[in-house]
Amino acid sequence: MRAVIQRVLEAVVDVDGREIARVGAGLLVLLGVEEGDTAQDVEWLSGKVVKMRLFTDGKGKMNLAVGESGGGIVVVSQFTLHASTRKGNRPSFIRAAAAAVSEPLYEGFCAALEAQTGKAVGRGIFGAEMKVALVNDGPVTIVIDSRGRE
Repeated sequence: MRAVIQRVLEAVVDVDGREIARVGAGLLVLLGVEEGDTAQDVEWLSGKVVKMRLFTDGKGKMNLAVGESGGGIVVVSQFTLHASTRKGNRPSFIRAAAAAVSEPLYEGFCAALEAQTGKAVGRGIFGAEMKVALVNDGPVTIVIDSRGRE
């Protein structure tokens, strides 16, 4: 399971010209589920996202987690995070999990974030063509892969 975490001043997700999720200061998380990912990946990665100290404290140091900063979270599913570009110029997505596997793990990830933060998490629509607009703060962008935890 791979996450691209962006600290944002604002992020908005639209589907068919309709706003479906918005967050002010907080995190935009792009989440890709890989074949073989499990509930253990959800648990580990959601814990990392919630505890990651990406927000500045009163001294200007990145010492606060999203909950401590008062920020919110929006999560968008993105199978293209598992693109293989080794051969040719057309990416292969063979490592991305099928929707029957990835959608429940995506929903479980969002639910785990909600349980850990005590706040609702904005969501994209799984499998939909989405437009995501954001103002990256910093910029701060972190990539975490659950396969690299050991």
